[in-house]
Amino acid sequence: MELLHKDAPLFTLLNENGDDVSLEAYRGKYVVLYFYPKDATPGCTTEACDFRDAYEDFSALNAVILGVSPDDDKKHTKFIAKHGLPFSLLVDSDHTVSEQYGVWVLKKMYGREYMGIERSTFLIDPQGKVVGEWRKVKVKGHIQDVLSTLQQ
Repeated sequence: MELLHKDAPLFTLLNENGDDVSLEAYRGKYVVLYFYPKDATPGCTTEACDFRDAYEDFSALNAVILGVSPDDDKKHTKFIAKHGLPFSLLVDSDHTVSEQYGVWVLKKMYGREYMGIERSTFLIDPQGKVVGEWRKVKVKGHIQDVLSTLQQ
């Protein structure tokens, strides 16, 4: 994890309900902004459920959780309903915000190269500064790392 204290790139994306969600609307709160490749895949499901299970701990620390992937609002709605997620998932279908945060990268799987999201999390403080950054996230133990950083 890297501590940066740089301005978080501002954005407005649609959530699972088709509503605009703007980073600026969360000034005064911490924002845990996590980027993940795809709804309903094993690693992404585990990560979302881990954030769900720690949701009250984050809320108690004045933090909101926002997930971002290229999936559309209908997929997000199903994913939220299936797993009881208490936070919004944002639609970045053209990967503009993923590119702003530097997480839209060349990936390799089974000898094939393609562009996709590198699982990453950013902790943004109430003034809109990135104060924590995790890239190439391994899901196991990750949520506790983010929570521990927020508690400091």
